[in-house]
Amino acid sequence: MSGWREILSQQMHDSPPRLTVEEATLLYDQADFNQLLSTGLFRRKKMVPGNEVTYLIDRNVNYTNVCTINCQFCSFYRSPGHHETYTQTFEQISARLSELEGIGGSRVLMQGGVHPDLDIDWYIELIRKLHLNHPSIALDCFSPIEIEGIAEICGIPTKNVLLMLKDAGMHGLPGGGAEMLVDDIRLDISPKKGSAENWLRVMEEAQEIGLTTSATNVIGFGETNANRVQHMNRIRELQDSSQSRGLVGFTSFISWPVQLENNTFGKRNRGKNRIELGASANEYLRHIAISRLFFDNIFHIQASWPTMGLDIAQLALLAGADDIGSTMMEENVVSASGTTKTMASVSELQRIISEAGFIPKLRDSDYVFSENIVVRSNTP
Repeated sequence: MSGWREILSQQMHDSPPRLTVEEATLLYDQADFNQLLSTGLFRRKKMVPGNEVTYLIDRNVNYTNVCTINCQFCSFYRSPGHHETYTQTFEQISARLSELEGIGGSRVLMQGGVHPDLDIDWYIELIRKLHLNHPSIALDCFSPIEIEGIAEICGIPTKNVLLMLKDAGMHGLPGGGAEMLVDDIRLDISPKKGSAENWLRVMEEAQEIGLTTSATNVIGFGETNANRVQHMNRIRELQDSSQSRGLVGFTSFISWPVQLENNTFGKRNRGKNRIELGASANEYLRHIAISRLFFDNIFHIQASWPTMGLDIAQLALLAGADDIGSTMMEENVVSASGTTKTMASVSELQRIISEAGFIPKLRDSDYVFSENIVVRSNTP
């Protein structure tokens, strides 16, 4: 195998060879930080021509915090029967979408937990009502884990659940719940969540029926760099399979470090070598660059300002990311674990894009530049 300098040199060609898992791991372990990031930026400009960085006006809605999965790194969920549980009404969720429409938003990211008392009819009615009352808002809802939970509660296959939700008006299935698609890590931090194979299977089913999907990755559980590349390889293999069948596959790859302040995973490791947990800004930026070089079949790499802050997200644009994410309007899951900034204004996102030397471009959930998307003057 070539050394890291030769591998990066090959990636500077117009049509470079595909990175192997071993080469990507070597780059992660040994490559010079600045050369790695500059190569990531070069590949980004080749894969996504032009000088534009995209952003989205949307909001998060967490329809319930009831969950039976009990992930150790999650500070948001509450077990059934806990005095702090909630499930929003249709009217409450609709009111949040009306606020989003008022500022020119185009997508809602709606996720919750695996709720043992909500059946498929509740979800179908929710999606149908929201689609009817808010036709301009793309409903990107739930996660493979929630789909599995609904299927298990109702005794029907996951693909049937997805088809019924799509028929009701659901636009996409976000990539939540992936974390690490390496079972030695995954089943240690979330024993009830199920295998990596389950997550990939539900995502494949969503892609087969035309739902918009994204791939995610959470790092910092004490995994190795090789584990991180193994996760990306599972994503890349599914993307190859989907695209070989003429499917869109994943629109984007989004990664961020685990937040450790207020959860069981963070607390159980206090007193140990905390350097092994979480991920520094440098690690995160290396991860962005590696993902840009590794994913020759996923065009969009998103920076994560909610976990890293706007300044580091801006640097991620110089490491290979071509999208800064969204305004969000509200965020409850990551913030419960220690993040304090939960909303970014359009002007903030435009500013950090411009200051990095790029042109801000508003997009929709499918990365389409729509002239119908209008930023209202009162957009926060």
